[in-house]
Amino acid sequence: MILLVGPAGAGKSTFAAANFEPSQVLSSDYARQLVSDDASDQTASSQAFAILRFIVARRLPRGRLTVIDATNVRPRDRRPFLQLASRFSRPAVALVFDVPLLVCLERNRLRPGRLVEEDAVRRQWTDLQESMPGLAAEGFQEVRFV
Repeated sequence: MILLVGPAGAGKSTFAAANFEPSQVLSSDYARQLVSDDASDQTASSQAFAILRFIVARRLPRGRLTVIDATNVRPRDRRPFLQLASRFSRPAVALVFDVPLLVCLERNRLRPGRLVEEDAVRRQWTDLQESMPGLAAEGFQEVRFV
């Protein structure tokens, strides 16, 4: 299982689309869209992540590569997925998108469709910076920086 870790605008979805099969990538934005017809509807997040966890729990026992495309910038965001990897004895890898804040903000402004509020991008970036030093201790078999 691979967790993409980084703020909005860091390039996670672009990287996922270029490097993995669509069936391997579980997107929190897409799950929100399934629940509410709006990928940016944060009120649908708990249901969207329940869907992601449900699918992860079906893919990991089959040994299927599973990529979680979400910000995953806080330990509490990553923990449920790490618990699933542990439960099914599968390795968990963090791919960290440690991109400068100004780059994230600019990419976010230029993204077609869904725009994330600038304050949210700044908060995600700060959360990532604060949690990066402890990533390896969370239970990942590998932490890579993209």
